[in-house]
Amino acid sequence: MKPARADQGADGIRGKKHKMDLKLTDKRALVTGSTSGLGAATAKMLAAEGAAVVVHGRDRDRAERTAREIRAAGGVADIALGDLANDEGAAEAARAATAHGPIDILVNNAGFYRHLTWTEATPDEWRDAYDINVVSGVRMIRLLVPAMRERGWGRVVTIGGGLASQPMNTHPQYNATLAARHNLAVSLARELKGTGVTSNVVSPGAIVVEAVQELVMELAPARGWGRTWEEVHRNAVEALVPNDQERFGEPDEIAAAVAYLCGDHAQYISGATIRVDGGTVRSAF
Repeated sequence: MKPARADQGADGIRGKKHKMDLKLTDKRALVTGSTSGLGAATAKMLAAEGAAVVVHGRDRDRAERTAREIRAAGGVADIALGDLANDEGAAEAARAATAHGPIDILVNNAGFYRHLTWTEATPDEWRDAYDINVVSGVRMIRLLVPAMRERGWGRVVTIGGGLASQPMNTHPQYNATLAARHNLAVSLARELKGTGVTSNVVSPGAIVVEAVQELVMELAPARGWGRTWEEVHRNAVEALVPNDQERFGEPDEIAAAVAYLCGDHAQYISGATIRVDGGTVRSAF
């Protein structure tokens, strides 16, 4: 058998293309913390793949803005409001999310970050970080996953991070919550064995959301990284997050990994951590 030429597929048919259909057109997805950043990018990509999405946040105007952007692009979007850091707010968000149908996909993205030293990170800071970053996700899992189990299909994707396994000496309370998010997602996968519901982690590297770009530009003058974003970007990557791609990631690159895990093609992936970090070897963030 002759090998296929470079302009042919493995089946030897010149120019034949195969489109991956994630089969999300009959699915309903809730993305927590999706009024901006990675959450908004994920909600928009799931909508583009055909899912009806629920944009979650605590501010109605911001949630409605993201939902309008999705609708303007031809997608379907509702909103759900509620503070996931307490039982009442989580229940309120779940009620709104399921008002027009059951949730098939839960993306636990909502989280909270404060750059603190070990001295500044008091026990109260640790408790707040754990409640917002870990228990909030547990609340939504408890509220929404039992119905997925009953229907025999569902996806839970937790957004984690590289600091879960390579923690820094700063913001220890945040590092620890990322590790807990990774751990609970794998434990949930074991719990959901044989149910048709999967649980996975997408672990981003340094992604250029607004807050990250602002932080890097603030650090740039004192560190001599340059003045323009092009200069600063190149030098900041080398100093803070050296990786094989030699750049920061983009929100859509995280969203694409989430979307894949939500589709039918990912049914055999559960309890996994998908790193989307350019091959980061260490982080100084």
